[in-house]
Amino acid sequence: MPVSYDAIVIGAGQAGPSLASRLTESGRRVAFFERKLFGGTCVNAGCTPTKAMVASAYAAHLARRSNDFGVQIGGEIAVDMKAVKARKDAIVAQSRDGIEAWLRGMKNCTVYHEAARFVSSNHVQAGRETFTAPEIFINVGGRPTVPDMPGADSVPFLTSTTLLDLDTLPQHLIVVGGSYIGLEFAQMFRRFGSEVTVVEQHERLVLHEDEDVAAAIKDIL
Repeated sequence: MPVSYDAIVIGAGQAGPSLASRLTESGRRVAFFERKLFGGTCVNAGCTPTKAMVASAYAAHLARRSNDFGVQIGGEIAVDMKAVKARKDAIVAQSRDGIEAWLRGMKNCTVYHEAARFVSSNHVQAGRETFTAPEIFINVGGRPTVPDMPGADSVPFLTSTTLLDLDTLPQHLIVVGGSYIGLEFAQMFRRFGSEVTVVEQHERLVLHEDEDVAAAIKDIL
């Protein structure tokens, strides 16, 4: 017999934990499934880690410009990528662990740290058990898309996720794609000290913004 709940939530991204909280507060019993990392894309591979690294990159940028502010710093400014990554990892872990602890301490919420898949319109399977609920909410994360480029299948490359785990500074980073995520990494690693080349197939950067915004972003880079 399937295990019955009032609601099932699949995925511990931005919306999932808050939704579970609202559901349990209304008195419903909730089964919560997360197959990998609590916090979803934003906490683990998006906003939280990138902004942590952007802050380190900005600190390096500001240190190089210290003379502009009347501050004398002796010697060449160097970036320790292992320390940058360790700081980022600590910030991410704090957020991720906090979300998991919140969910596990939530009254009327049972957390299952495993993948769930649909076996019917109101039944999901996780491990050897089947679960059912009249309401099932899907809150899964996202993954980087690798473009269909000639040679991409035969050379090592980084994505916006794996780049976050880099603990050495590349001498030259080529960023394919000149929209928000690509430009954020481009500026970040340029400030860390890498040479950076941005490759964009369209006529200008951030294609969906107007030309003034695109020109301003190019000047900042």
